[in-house]
Amino acid sequence: MERIDLIRELDRRYSADSSKSLYLRIRLFRKRWLWRATIETSRFLKRLLDIIVSLIALLAGSPLFALVALAIYLTDRGPVFFWQTRVGQWGTEFPFPKFRSMVTNAEALKEKLAAYNDHSNGVTFKMKKDPRITWIGRIIRKLSIDELPQLWCVLKGEMSLVGPRPALPKEVAKYSLSDRRRLDVKPGLTCIWQVSGRGDIPFDRQVLLDVQYIESQSFWVDLILLAKTVPAVLIGRGAY
Repeated sequence: MERIDLIRELDRRYSADSSKSLYLRIRLFRKRWLWRATIETSRFLKRLLDIIVSLIALLAGSPLFALVALAIYLTDRGPVFFWQTRVGQWGTEFPFPKFRSMVTNAEALKEKLAAYNDHSNGVTFKMKKDPRITWIGRIIRKLSIDELPQLWCVLKGEMSLVGPRPALPKEVAKYSLSDRRRLDVKPGLTCIWQVSGRGDIPFDRQVLLDVQYIESQSFWVDLILLAKTVPAVLIGRGAY
């Protein structure tokens, strides 16, 4: 009799453990599915926002682009656009356009100005009174108009509206392992430090803010940063 009772008890415990194990597996599956659904939905909305906003901005801004292009050309008869190679998500390089805001030989003069770099870290180069900037360049840089051609990169999917600003390959070569976290997402037109002081933010602080965005990014965070970008551009703090 005792042996039968023992068998029944073991069978009851096994059934209870099996039911509990099945419940935990179902719960874990549900959590994983909800997490994946949330992430994929956020990615879809982010990409949809990128396409809609960049397309509308390119079409609506075409008259402004034409005026800026004419002003740049009439200044020194040089090229309207300045192209660079920048580093995007996971180290992928892509062509990066800007309205030219400097003299045509700006890159050749950069080495001579290295001692005047306002970013002492040596990774990025920022100079508040850069003599290479033209008169029209100061205006379009102050209002971030020089960055608008990058909307084409957003439309193509190489960039996003919101994300860490894309760096030069030679800057990425100087990155520490922690700095490379900036490459975990697509680069963007605007980011946290762009609306918090732009060029006045030192490089190490830029990295911290970019990582903060990466770890907390969402569709709603992007909308908030885009809304903050408008007054930040109008105020122009740190734009040089």
